Amino acid sequence: MSDDGRQQTGHERLPGRQRRRFPGISSRAYEHPADRSALVALRKLSGFDTVFKALSGLLPERSLRLLFLSDSVRVSERQFSHLHDMLLDACYILDLEKVPPMYVTQDPRPNAMCVGLDEPVIVVSTGLVELLDEEEMRAVVGHEVGHALSGHSVYRTVLLFLTSLAVKVAWIPLGSLAVTAIVTALREWFRKSELSADRAGLLVGQDVRASMRGLMKIAGGNHLHEMNVDAFLEQAEEYESSGDLRDSVLKILNVLPRSHPFTTVRAAELKKWAGSRDYQRLMDGHYPRRSEDKDTSVGDSFRESAASYASDVKSSKDPLMKLVSDLAGGAGDLGGRVRRGFDGFRSPPPATGDEAPGTDK
Repeated sequence: MSDDGRQQTGHERLPGRQRRRFPGISSRAYEHPADRSALVALRKLSGFDTVFKALSGLLPERSLRLLFLSDSVRVSERQFSHLHDMLLDACYILDLEKVPPMYVTQDPRPNAMCVGLDEPVIVVSTGLVELLDEEEMRAVVGHEVGHALSGHSVYRTVLLFLTSLAVKVAWIPLGSLAVTAIVTALREWFRKSELSADRAGLLVGQDVRASMRGLMKIAGGNHLHEMNVDAFLEQAEEYESSGDLRDSVLKILNVLPRSHPFTTVRAAELKKWAGSRDYQRLMDGHYPRRSEDKDTSVGDSFRESAASYASDVKSSKDPLMKLVSDLAGGAGDLGGRVRRGFDGFRSPPPATGDEAPGTDK
């Protein structure tokens, strides 16, 4: 995007609206507390980056780069120029100095990712490019640039490698269990990192409705005239609050193998953050700078993460989370509530001698 559209006020002119730029912004400004605490701790480990880069010989990074170069289309001024403009724009808004290479790969499934140890690489599928309009796509590109700014690409690459390794060592009982445990923990962290990147996408696009539409299309396809953002968010409310303890357990089992949160959950989380005081302060220009990252306290970050989880449990309408909250608060008759919650798992009582099988009572 040309400098003609940029203004000294910290905003950028787009047709019909202005957007703010965030010079020197630290990724801590938009990271989910659970994501931020893990990243702060890892960044404080002396030699951590060196160790991970030493693993690059074991990880399929070179193979991935060659694969994208040979079998995908590299975004540039001459190829997918509108995506190239969006990429430059997102890096300008988030003040990411080194623009990562970006590729479009043939895949009907809507998908995007940011991988790489030494240098982040952004990849978007043709299914996603064809699905989203310009403002929806801008949020997605901002999402991936947010991953790059946070350094998520390093851990995403490790997750891909470990997931592949888990399959290869499945025949070794203890080896498989160990790798599976690590992969499960990484997936839980990565699900939180996706919430962080959704926030980065909103900072780039600065259009919450476009971000909502993009998530809705990823869930339901290119039938926008048949869908409604408010109704879509109501699904997230129903998903969280409906059912009993059996449904709570099934929700956990459903999400464990996933690297991304469910789409309705992502939409609800982003809408909540967009209405928060933290977001408003950020948009007013009050945010942490990268120059302050080295002074960040690991302990404070973990306390913020713990407080965030505690707040989520306390405010959650999920039956299991409500039970945990009541347990922490010392509520009575918890045993009875647990039994009632799981009644559906038990077999029905046998018919008595006075009742013939199949007759109505």
